[in-house]
Amino acid sequence: MVRLLGSRFYENLMMALDTLRGNKLRSFLTIFGVVVGVITVMLISSIISGINVAVEKQVESFGTRSIFLYKFNIGFTTGRRSREERMRKPLTVEDSNAIKNLPSIETSVPFLDVSNNYWGSKILVTGRNGKSSSSVQLQGTLPDIEKTTSEVLMQGRWFSQSESDEKANVCLIGMSVVDAYFPYTDPIGEELEIGGTPFRVIGVLEKKEQLFGGGGGNNDQSNVIYMPLGAALKLKPNAEDMFILAVAKEGMLEKAKDDVQDLLRVRRQVPFGQPNNFSMETAASIIEQFKSITAGVAAAMIVISSIGLMIGGIGVMNIMLVSVTERTREIGIRKAIGAKQSDILLQFLIEAATLTGFGGMVGLLIGWLLTLLVKLVLPSYVPLWAPIAGFFASVGIGLIFGLWPAWKAARLDPIESLRYE
Repeated sequence: MVRLLGSRFYENLMMALDTLRGNKLRSFLTIFGVVVGVITVMLISSIISGINVAVEKQVESFGTRSIFLYKFNIGFTTGRRSREERMRKPLTVEDSNAIKNLPSIETSVPFLDVSNNYWGSKILVTGRNGKSSSSVQLQGTLPDIEKTTSEVLMQGRWFSQSESDEKANVCLIGMSVVDAYFPYTDPIGEELEIGGTPFRVIGVLEKKEQLFGGGGGNNDQSNVIYMPLGAALKLKPNAEDMFILAVAKEGMLEKAKDDVQDLLRVRRQVPFGQPNNFSMETAASIIEQFKSITAGVAAAMIVISSIGLMIGGIGVMNIMLVSVTERTREIGIRKAIGAKQSDILLQFLIEAATLTGFGGMVGLLIGWLLTLLVKLVLPSYVPLWAPIAGFFASVGIGLIFGLWPAWKAARLDPIESLRYE
C-alpha cells in the first residue's frame, strides 16, 4: 500500500516537473511573488536575530548584576524628549558614592562623557602619526572601573587612586584607537593629544564585538578612551552627561534595585507617588525592551512578506486554472484509461506545491547569499526555523491556492473533456 502511494506520488511529481519545464517563462513569473516573500523572511529573520544576539552579548558584557542609571530614560525613543525629562538635573559623583555605600551594592562607578567641548563641538584626538579624529568616545571615570566587567584590560594597567586624585593626564584606550593611532607600535607609554592636552597611554582594553558597521565610528564600542574623572573635567569643566554603573552583590540584584531606587528618590527629592526623575535598567530589562521592539518590527515585516507570498499564491491559482482549461482533453484521456478523481486532484496539487516549493528554494538560496552581504554591515544570524518556515510556507501556499483548480480538474466529466477542442 505504501509502495503504491509512493509510486503514484513519484509519477505525479514527474508529470508536474515536465509541465513546469514546458512552461518555463510562465512558471517563473508565477513564482516571482513567492521568491520575494521567502527572501524577505530570510533577510528580516537573519538581521533581527543577529542584532538581538549582538545586543544581548554587548549588554551582558557589563555583567548580569549590573544596574544602569541615567537622568534620561534609557532605551529607544522617537522624537524630542519631554520638557520634564530635559529639565532633570544630572546624576553626580556624590550619587555614585552614596550608591556604593549601600549594603546590597558591590561597587558603583560614574562615567562622564566629554566627547564634546564647551561649545558643543567634538574634541579632537591627535596622534604622533598625524591622524586626527573627532569620533572617539571620551569618558572620565574612577579607578573602580577595574571592579566592573564593563571593560577587560588586555595590556598595561588601570589608572591608580593617586592618579585619579591628582587628575593625571593618563588614559586607557580601546583596540580601535590602537588600530588608528598605533598600528605598528606598542601604545603603552606613548602619548595622544586630546583637546590639545597630551595624555600618556597606560593601558589597552580588549576589543568589543561591533554592533553596526565597521570600526572607528560613534557606534564602535572599542573606539573609546577612558581617563581619570578629574582630567576629563579639565577638558570640559561644565560636563554633566554622566551615567552610573552599579554592580549588585551576588544574589542581591532585586534588593539592590529597590535600595538604589529608594536612595535616589530621596537624594533627587522625588515627591511621594510621583514617577522617578531618573532611569534605572538592568541588562535583562534592556535586552527585553530591545527584543520587544525588534519583535514588533519582525511582525510588521512578516506581514509584508506574507503579501508577497499571497500574490504568488494568487498567481499560482490563476495559472493552474489556465492549465486546467488547456489540459481538459488530457484530463479526459487520463480518466478514460482509469484515473480516479483523487489521482487528478493529487496531480494538480503536486504541480502547484512543486511550483511554489521551487520558488521557495530559489528564495532561500538568494536570501542566504544576501545575508552574507548584509553581514558586512549588520550583525546577521540565520536561525534554523527561518529556512524551514520559508520552505514550508511556500509549499503551503501552493497547496492552499492550488486546491480549487485541482478540485475543478478532478470533477471534470471525462466524456465532455474528450469532446473539448
